[in-house]
Amino acid sequence: MADHAHSFAEERRAAIMGMLDRSASVQVAELARTFGVSAVTIRTDLDALEADGKLRRTHGGAVSLHKTLTVSIQDRRVNVNAAAKQAIARRAIELVDNGDSLLVDSGTTALEFVRMLGQRTGITVITADLSIANYIDESLPGVDAILLGGSLRKGHRYLQGPLAMRSLDIIHADKAFLCPTAIVANSGLMTNYEQMAEVKRGMMHAARERIVLADASKINGRGLFRFAGLSEVDIAVMDADPAGVVAAELERLPEGAPRPRLVLAQP
Repeated sequence: MADHAHSFAEERRAAIMGMLDRSASVQVAELARTFGVSAVTIRTDLDALEADGKLRRTHGGAVSLHKTLTVSIQDRRVNVNAAAKQAIARRAIELVDNGDSLLVDSGTTALEFVRMLGQRTGITVITADLSIANYIDESLPGVDAILLGGSLRKGHRYLQGPLAMRSLDIIHADKAFLCPTAIVANSGLMTNYEQMAEVKRGMMHAARERIVLADASKINGRGLFRFAGLSEVDIAVMDADPAGVVAAELERLPEGAPRPRLVLAQP
């Protein structure tokens, strides 16, 4: 029986490589339908093929190592500071209650957080991020998803613009989870793209509680557009606060001003 299962797996993996030769990329959901197996089985196949140096995994699938393919910016960043992002996600899920409605920002830290949501029940996620919506569709049958409208920013897999902002006008979620590009001393929470800053601000205004997820590399990083000050958020979850930069920023807030709680999640 075990030999038969191994043989089937080898045949399936050879077929997957044949598909990659023809199309340069494959998706988990498509492969599961094609071969009549579960998404878990397909992910195991792709992980094994990547370990053998035959392909490169991306969120939701895999790409060929031999053909040129345009991969989203998010897929390129998925393994950057991965341990820190996973630690942040494990602490952030402690802030989620069963039945919560969550506005979830774009980015790989947000995606790591969403992967934890299977631990809760009755969750609704509202997002502009196509990778997050796709992950929920494929892997979290118990989580409901609402995708904001808007224009697709090519290469980044998220929606933006007036339609996204109009959608946020009619939403009031329990919590918003936001991922800045940088936390800059004396400036606040930053991102590099003007329309993304608008979406992040809209998410903050559309939620009862605002939570920032950021790994330590974001401290004093590069960010062009400010979308909020630290006093405008309720909780900041980080893997570490090197040299106490964020703690010092919080101490500098004016007396009586709202002061977010800093939660550190060591990897």
